[in-house]
Amino acid sequence: MTTEIYRDAWGVPHLRADDARSLARLQGLVTARDRAWQLEVERHRARGSSASFLGPEALSWDLLVRRARLDDTARRCFDDLDRRDPETADWTRAYVDGVNEGLRETARAGHAPGHAPEFARAGLTPGRWEPWTPLAVWLATHLLFAGFPAKLWREEAARHLGPEAVGLFATDGPGTSGSNGWLVSGDRTVTGQPVIAGDPHRFVEDPGVYQQIRLACDEFDVVGLAVPGVPGIAHFGHTGTVAWAITNAMADYQDLYRERLRRTGAGVEALGPDGGWRRVSRHTELVRVAGEEPVEVEVLETERGPVIAGGPEGLDDGTSGIPDAVPGASEADAVAGAPGSPDDAPGFPLAVSLRYPPRVTSDLGFQTLLPLLRARRVADVDRALDQWVEPVNVVQAADTEGGLLHRVAGRVPRRDAANGARVVPAWEPGHEWTGWHETPRAGLTDGVAVMANQRGLAARLGVEFAAPHRAERIRTLLAGRRQWSASDMAAVHTDTHLASAEPLLAHVSALDGLTGPAAALRERLLRWDRRMDADSEDAGRYAALRGAVVRRLAAHPAFAALTAPPAYPDVLLPWLALLPRIGFALEHLLRAEELYGVDRARLVREALEEAAGQPAARWGDTHRLAPWRALPDPAYRGPALDGDHDCVLCTSSVPGWTDLSARGPAARYVWDLARREDSRWIVPHGASGVPGHPHHHDQLPWWLEGELAPVVTDWARLKKESDDG
Repeated sequence: MTTEIYRDAWGVPHLRADDARSLARLQGLVTARDRAWQLEVERHRARGSSASFLGPEALSWDLLVRRARLDDTARRCFDDLDRRDPETADWTRAYVDGVNEGLRETARAGHAPGHAPEFARAGLTPGRWEPWTPLAVWLATHLLFAGFPAKLWREEAARHLGPEAVGLFATDGPGTSGSNGWLVSGDRTVTGQPVIAGDPHRFVEDPGVYQQIRLACDEFDVVGLAVPGVPGIAHFGHTGTVAWAITNAMADYQDLYRERLRRTGAGVEALGPDGGWRRVSRHTELVRVAGEEPVEVEVLETERGPVIAGGPEGLDDGTSGIPDAVPGASEADAVAGAPGSPDDAPGFPLAVSLRYPPRVTSDLGFQTLLPLLRARRVADVDRALDQWVEPVNVVQAADTEGGLLHRVAGRVPRRDAANGARVVPAWEPGHEWTGWHETPRAGLTDGVAVMANQRGLAARLGVEFAAPHRAERIRTLLAGRRQWSASDMAAVHTDTHLASAEPLLAHVSALDGLTGPAAALRERLLRWDRRMDADSEDAGRYAALRGAVVRRLAAHPAFAALTAPPAYPDVLLPWLALLPRIGFALEHLLRAEELYGVDRARLVREALEEAAGQPAARWGDTHRLAPWRALPDPAYRGPALDGDHDCVLCTSSVPGWTDLSARGPAARYVWDLARREDSRWIVPHGASGVPGHPHHHDQLPWWLEGELAPVVTDWARLKKESDDG
């Protein structure tokens, strides 16, 4: 067995082996050398044990992971994979073997220079990966990807404001992730071959969530963006003859059920849709917390799925504001839903269970990964993705023979429409899963396909989608010239035009009788080019105005009932916070014909006067990168950022709360089907996860400027690091 490690000028690993299994082991080994601390953090997060070294702030996440049974689901999925696709299971084991070998090197090195210093800071020693750990990491990474907590928000909003509130607040809320992606056919390129480009929008982490890598053996030679801790290249890859990329389809494939539970002498029971009580799977686990006493968690699972909030004693304050019982109603009346006992008042405490496809089917779709690496044509990618499970993605692919693909991949259950809109009662019939949706496909329009999480190809599979601004802007930019090259695509990646500013500026335009600074600010904003550039004072002034409007709306008595956080786990509360919801739905709230009696003209006038009284500042003075780190650095001050939430350059902050950006392009890529070596890519930080390493943050300046590094494919231009056979 021969294995070789090469590096390009950016430290990106190019790996070569005789066969796929040896290559998987080498990928795991190199990933552990480059990202040991990141892998250890992800292993703990997937097991629900991160509070053991990160402290109480990680406890709510750990409790969710334990209650959602992620580690057990990963084991089930791996066992199923081992039975149905033993080759992929063995390939995954080889990756884990490499990870464990690399982590042992880190443990032996201790505090030696060039190794992760975070282990010493946290007092942690790398642990052992199991064969199913990559599946657990994948589950943990995407548990909140479909945004199921938004159903809790929709229920709260409808309960306090009426059903029309669901539409008013419909937008991609805090915590969701998306992407831009576009496919340009050969008819629209200078080479006559397709180009695929885009950028996945996720929480920007340090080290990054995507790892540039090349995997080559006798069967295949693929460059792409891997997820550290997961073998292969799932989301963005180029084999030389075919390339693919994804965005979040915004599909709804996770359901929440309100459960009626009761504790008996024999255990815990749940009420089913047939009126019968059935035993709930139950056990307890101990969650260790650094610096505090361990926390015992009761893990329950009904026929719908694991209970993620509440239990036989209810939620933290009973039922998230829903009364436990109806005065004068008997338990029999409550169970039957008799008059005087509405469904939202069940007569005993409530809990919430989560139903998600891998838990139901014991299938995570890992059998897709090897066929993707072996793909030669679009048809190969298409067949591989027929087995994909989650997250549900919109996929674009192209090959050198003219093949094009634009489809949804993943598993979305068929069930009642109410399941997608809200938390549904487990004791009512009609909310069961009855099969799986066929995933839709589409062609190109004028040689172009654009995906940016908008309501489009996946519309019938979801409930809430991103605003259409990014997708429409990308189409407009691509229509601006007939012929495109790979090197031209950076101009699309970095576009900062903010179309969603229009409703607020329309309100500003309608104001009259302004004097002094407010009048001057009004005129300045109406002349503004609507570009959210970091060095723009006008963009900074607009953001100050927007924040003032959001805060005033959130403080209005009309929304007072939504200001108190419901009694759900802390990790779910970002989806339930009023101010971010108003910030991301601002254009809907400003355009609505009527808004619960709110005098929006007066509110905008007051906000304009407030903003006019503030010192002038450029957008980049406050709009700065704030990446997630497991061990935060209090002294860190991130660089200034161009862009904003609805720009193509999507660097998301939370209007009215903070201009800091924790979400943005976790990578950028351009796949050229004419010459793979003309492809480009970049990540926010660098190839190495080790602080102080030359390649730890060397890509950051290019990422900030919108520049892309070359994808090197000539082995002679790479530096050989070692033979690891």
